[in-house]
This record gives sequence, C-alpha cells and structure tokens, in this order.
Amino acid sequence: MMTDTNGNSSSSNNHHHHNQQDLSLYFLELSRHGSSQGPCDMDEDEEAPTELNTINSSGGFLVVSQDKLSIKYTSVDLHGHDVGVIQANKPAPRKRLVYYFEIYVKDAGTKGHVAIGFTSKGFKMRRQPGWEPNSYGYHGDDGLLYRGPGKSETFGPTFTSGDTVGGGINYATQEFFFTKNAQVVGTVSKDLKGPLFPTLAVHSQNEEVHVNFGQKPFAFDLKEFEAQERMKQQLKIEEITLPANVSYGIVRSYLLHYGYEDTLNSFDMASRSTVPPVYIPQENGVDGQEITYALSHRKTLRQLIRNGEIDTAFNKLREWYPQIVEDNTSATCFLLHCQKFIELVRVGALEEAVKYGRIELATFFRLPSFEALVQDCVALLAYEQPQESSVGYLLQDSQREVVADTVNAMILSTNPNLKDSKNCLHSYLERLLRQLTACCLEKRSLSGDQGEAFQLQSALSGGKNC
Repeated sequence: MMTDTNGNSSSSNNHHHHNQQDLSLYFLELSRHGSSQGPCDMDEDEEAPTELNTINSSGGFLVVSQDKLSIKYTSVDLHGHDVGVIQANKPAPRKRLVYYFEIYVKDAGTKGHVAIGFTSKGFKMRRQPGWEPNSYGYHGDDGLLYRGPGKSETFGPTFTSGDTVGGGINYATQEFFFTKNAQVVGTVSKDLKGPLFPTLAVHSQNEEVHVNFGQKPFAFDLKEFEAQERMKQQLKIEEITLPANVSYGIVRSYLLHYGYEDTLNSFDMASRSTVPPVYIPQENGVDGQEITYALSHRKTLRQLIRNGEIDTAFNKLREWYPQIVEDNTSATCFLLHCQKFIELVRVGALEEAVKYGRIELATFFRLPSFEALVQDCVALLAYEQPQESSVGYLLQDSQREVVADTVNAMILSTNPNLKDSKNCLHSYLERLLRQLTACCLEKRSLSGDQGEAFQLQSALSGGKNC
C-alpha cells in the first residue's frame, strides 16, 4: 500500500477525497433548490364538494333543485329501499385537519326519516346511509347512528323541521362527528380509509332538505372546533417532560456546528444567568470534538462569505485548509466562484463579472453537475432588475448561507477524528427535525394518507400558513 509524505495511505486519502466530493455535491444540489421554491411549499388541497351529484342518485324518489343544493321526497315510501339518497359531487378532501358540511331540514315530512352521513363511492343509492357496508349515518327519526348492516347505537337527539345538522370527519382523531344546531352531539371511530362522499337521504313524503358545503357560513363554529383540536395536540406535546438542559444542549450544538462562536458565547453566558442556572455538560469524546473542531476558523469564514468577501475567504482557505481548494474544479470551488460572480453583479460591476465568468465559470459550463447553476448565474446579466427575475434567488442572503454552509461542512470533514462524514451536513437539531418529519409522515401514512400533510416550516412558525 502506498503512503503519502505525511504517512497516510493513498487509499485512505482517496476515500476521504470522495467523501468531500459527496458533501460538496450535496450543497451544490441545495443551491439549485432556490430556483424552484415558491413563497410557500404547502400541498394544494383537493377539490371539495360544491353541489349534489344529480347523475348518481336515486332519482325516482326525490327531486333536486336547480342549484343542486336541496332535495325533496315526492314519492310514497312503500319499502325500505324506496329511499331518496344522494351524494355530493366530490368526496370529502383528505388533506385537512377537519372536513365538515351541514344540512337544514326545511320539512321533516310525514315520518321524519331524514339522514346525514358519509358513504363510499359504490354505495347503493336506494338505501339510507349506515344501512350498507362502508357507510355511516345519523338518523333524525330515532337519533341513532348506523354504521353498516345491523349495526346501530344510541348516539344523539332526534332532529326535525327547522333543525340544522352537520356531519364531519376529524382526521386528527380518525373520527366522524355530527352536530345539531351548532353543537356537537357525538363522535364515532372511523374505520373507513377510501374516498368518502357527504351523503343525505329523505324517506317520507314531503321531506325537504337543503345542504351547505361551505358556500355560506355554517351554523357550527368550525374554526373554533379546529382551534380546540390543535390545542389538544399541543397539550399532548406539552405533557412530555424533558430535562431542562436538553433544549439548551441542542441549541448549543447547532451554534457549534455552524460556527456561530459569538452567539455561542452569549448563549452560554445567558444560560448561566438564568434562575436556576442551566447546567450544560461540555461536549466530550469524538462527537464533542467533531462540532468544536476549528470553531474560530469556521466563524471567520462564515462571516466573510456572508459579507460577500469571497476573495478573502478563498485566501484564508488556501492558507488554513489548502486541501479543500486544491482542486479548482471541485463543487466547493465552483460554488465560491459562482458566489464571487454573484457579488460582482450585486454591486453592478457587470464588466468585471463578465471577465470573471469567462475565466472561472467557463470551465464548468459543459459539466452536467454544474451547467444549470452556471446558466442561472450568467442569466443575471440579462436583467435590469435581476433580483426580481426568475434567477433572483441567487442574490438573496440564503444563497450566501448555502456557500457558507458548504465551506463549514468541508472544514469539519478535515477533522482527523471524524467518525462519519454525514455528520458534517447537519447539526443535531436538524437531524432531530428530520426525524420529526419522518415520524409525522409515517403516522399519516398509517392513517391512509388522511389528514393535514406535515409541513415543517408551518410547524415551526406555529401557524397553518407559511
């Protein structure tokens, strides 16, 4: 086995070099994400029901109004299957915390056999919701909840003419819930996973029902209900007890990982001045050495890059860590060269930017991994107001941060005590948040992909919107 002048094996050096390449390519990919990110990455919600489905209904036993928002039973109910039943035109959306709709019983008719519920796509349109498999129904004449053949249970009060009744799906708890005159009357566990259609039924002469899919305000305070459900989730989280120094330790490791030395010192001072003082054990062993390694150098280089002083950052790297920049065609050097070009455009030095691009960026133009970012950089020259263009993301501070994070990770990767190069990419805090995201996605998957899609940015900001 061959060794270099420092006594290191060449195979070890090659392995280390490949690890560094993998790290820098990760950040190269990250830098391109800025071009496709919008102001918010929330999943678009599915289309919600807007009217009743007049094509698939028991048309012979009911009349649907022209606006497709009310029905009336006009026949004479001779049999159990002479039901006037109709579904919404679309299934209930599943990417929400809660879905809800209401009916107003204008006339309970001769027997008051009005029902509200949820049914599957293949539901028999001559039966009350809850009388067939894959359906649930709350019935007005007896107040019972029906959930399949022969399955009924005492549930809530009866309802009749003048009452407003609602049906909803709470995806957080995987339950159906029903309301009467703006009050919740009960809940029942939901064991159906497929698309479910809001459904209403009438079954005696002159029964007339109007439906509200949200085209006008609900009688029930849905926003307050959702707020209470979110509060329940928050209280469950707050019931979890952790040692006082855990969160401090995680924050401290984040500051160490990214080289925020001044903030770290202020943070340590503040933790000592709390009542009682928070004791944070000093990092020890290999993990501690990994995140404290070259702290002052990483701090200096981060500040230089954040200030746009790329030439100085290059010089410091050549002096302190020449192995990182010795290959001028590496992804790390490429990102630094791109940032230098961007800084020239930022200050309006366009001629100098063109000259720099011809010398430093031309090398990367036809290389697949680099070409897209080179094109975006060069495109900055085509706009009078480049910050407002499709490539304006390059002029944002976030792009400087990506380059600073790249250099930070590459310096950490030179640590001879490093156990795993992947530890250079993310702090403990970020790894924890990634685990949180994975767990939330898995939980949603186990619920049949029903409920709000987890969005880390929204969770951290404490609101539904970005």
